[in-house]
Amino acid sequence: MGTSSVTQALILAGGQATRMRPYTDDAPKAMVPVAGAPIIGYQLLWLAGHGVKTVVVSGGYKAEMISDYVGKGARFGITATYAIEDEPLGRGGGLKYAARQLPDSDAPFFVLNGDVISAFSLADLAGYHERHGAAVTVALSPYRSNWGVADLDDQDRIKGFVQSPELPYWINAGIYAFNPDVVPLLPDVGDHEDSTFPELAQNGRLRGYRISGYWRGIDTVKDVMEATKEVRNAGSTLPEEFRTTDIDT
Repeated sequence: MGTSSVTQALILAGGQATRMRPYTDDAPKAMVPVAGAPIIGYQLLWLAGHGVKTVVVSGGYKAEMISDYVGKGARFGITATYAIEDEPLGRGGGLKYAARQLPDSDAPFFVLNGDVISAFSLADLAGYHERHGAAVTVALSPYRSNWGVADLDDQDRIKGFVQSPELPYWINAGIYAFNPDVVPLLPDVGDHEDSTFPELAQNGRLRGYRISGYWRGIDTVKDVMEATKEVRNAGSTLPEEFRTTDIDT
């Protein structure tokens, strides 16, 4: 596993995630268990495995559950601190608020949405980001259809169906490499994807990095069940010390 040159990161874990009820009735999205362990547990171990030393967790809804689970981060191999919002700031506002707590304000950093699990090389993402001189590099995952797609011949006879195929499009994977000079451009309240990113794109400063390897966005109850199957089938479940529920949950 390669070590990244980027050693600090933010996790945006402040959302309430109503579409994931009942999992989020009493817990923040980042604490939803996948094969027994919270999403944030997978994220922290992944970051630590690629050389990240410090992680700032941006929290809001039931943030105390995250801090109780993560603590100061030692058992994950990182140092964890927390940027807790008194009122919702949106993803961009939360990101800006949390970024001001990074230990090195002049160094690049990773950003993760609090609802993704992945296993690609962060060292490769950091190297790509540096080589191309982007202000922000967005990790992109192949778009997979949620439905079965009909395979037609030239007379529209159905030859069969392909279940959930990858389509020739790339989606935002919710994982980024940021340069520090972007922080002042972020909104105080609101979503950076509605303001900062379009501005960077217009100026040619937003770059896409096509990832290979495992990625799963977890946005619905179905996603939780699918991710649990995938993690178990891949033999990637977390050790018992990081679990909060039974591995089959």
